[in-house]
Amino acid sequence: MNFIKNLVMFSIIVLLSSCSNIGIDNIGGCPDAEIEWVDVVMVNDIKYQHDFPDQPNEEATLLLEKGKEIAKVTYKMADHACSDHKMKNGDAAYLEKGTPIYELKGYPSSFMILADGKAYVAKQNKTAKTAGELYPLKGLLKNIHIESTEDGSRIHTFSAQSTQKFIDEWYQLKLEDPEALYKKGRLEGERVFLEMELKNAVSFRQLYWMDSNTFHVGVVGNKEIKEIISNEYHGYHGDGSHGYIELQMKEARL
Repeated sequence: MNFIKNLVMFSIIVLLSSCSNIGIDNIGGCPDAEIEWVDVVMVNDIKYQHDFPDQPNEEATLLLEKGKEIAKVTYKMADHACSDHKMKNGDAAYLEKGTPIYELKGYPSSFMILADGKAYVAKQNKTAKTAGELYPLKGLLKNIHIESTEDGSRIHTFSAQSTQKFIDEWYQLKLEDPEALYKKGRLEGERVFLEMELKNAVSFRQLYWMDSNTFHVGVVGNKEIKEIISNEYHGYHGDGSHGYIELQMKEARL
């Protein structure tokens, strides 16, 4: 399934987000393996991802107002890069070399950019120290949905009250190194897949571990965030066991 495949592709992001120590010998040249990259691009030392490649949204396309050009793609990784490639500014997984990259009007470029008619949302910004610096959601977030792990469909939407409480608490949360959290075992246990729907109709995904109160981008929740998500999740699923134990997500180390 495309949804499951996209989740598995999180493992590629791990290679992109840190210095590779695989030590592959590129004797045969690049590419050295058959790689299905996540749709990513890097600009100004920030890595961005387009989360919904199989679900074109005409409404979102109409609402994406292009700002000024801030960069161009200088290297297409698909069909060219080796599996130990370390991303640098101008690199993109699937965008062609020379593709212009724009600001998106109404949204900080550190949060979201536009290229080839698609919105790319930040996944790694090493200068961001808090959740609010990574994703400034105030005035921009419309809904939070819980997604099915089977097909990625929306199975529950947070109440308006819970969504507002989530936004208020989001700015209190610290952003930590995802790799360090993985090594500490924080990215294990019961998982919830969240879709963050913005007011411009763009959506992006967050993988949340209930037991450790941790998001896959490195955001660590507080008591209030855990209570909000838990109430919405268990309120819909009853005992919370519906469909969330069949995926082995050891790859999800973003």
